[in-house]
Amino acid sequence: MAYTLPALPYAYGALEPHIDARTMEIHHSKHHAAYVTNLNAALAKEPAFAAPECVNALIANLDAVPASIRGAVRNNGGGHANHSLFWKLLAPSPAVSAKSPSGALKTAIEKHFGGLGGLQEKFNAAAAGRFGSGWAWLVAKPDGSLAVISTPNQDSPLMGTAAGVETAGAPVLALDVWEHAYYLKYQNRRAEYIAAFWNVLNWDVAGERYAKAAAGSGAPAQAA
Repeated sequence: MAYTLPALPYAYGALEPHIDARTMEIHHSKHHAAYVTNLNAALAKEPAFAAPECVNALIANLDAVPASIRGAVRNNGGGHANHSLFWKLLAPSPAVSAKSPSGALKTAIEKHFGGLGGLQEKFNAAAAGRFGSGWAWLVAKPDGSLAVISTPNQDSPLMGTAAGVETAGAPVLALDVWEHAYYLKYQNRRAEYIAAFWNVLNWDVAGERYAKAAAGSGAPAQAA
């Protein structure tokens, strides 16, 4: 099978002024597209290996990937999975998404971080402190608790501790801090880009992701 580039659920300019249209166009149609192309090319080198339909399942089980292409799958499969999630976590206006978390996710954030402000402080620090390229994450751990982490390059929390990820879990929030995600508008001012992210975050999607992860962990979703 071949993986494909997902369409964005909004126009390239829909996130203005927080994320500019040109950055979104290049990020999606060039960078993300390249990860998909390179992933498919790597998998074609091992025709006996049947990659799962869902790219998340592929990167969550890297040990099953033939060693000859494992590095390429880690980098490009991670890039495809991470970006596919990232686009869903962005929303063009408050009319499309709530301005703040609610329900089970809000309860869990209050429990683990003391509230939204506490989460933002830790998340912003993780995003700003990632040296070079990578991602900041809010993850739901297997026991249903929340943690903020960052990963290098295109690593994902789905890859697990066996792949060197500090905390395995289900991604709830994700922020791309590779320079290609922000440099045209913000140049070296990564902190401004991180702050802008909170203006276009789709809390509805984040809440759905947390509720699903909490239910799968056996933790009570409303108490988290």
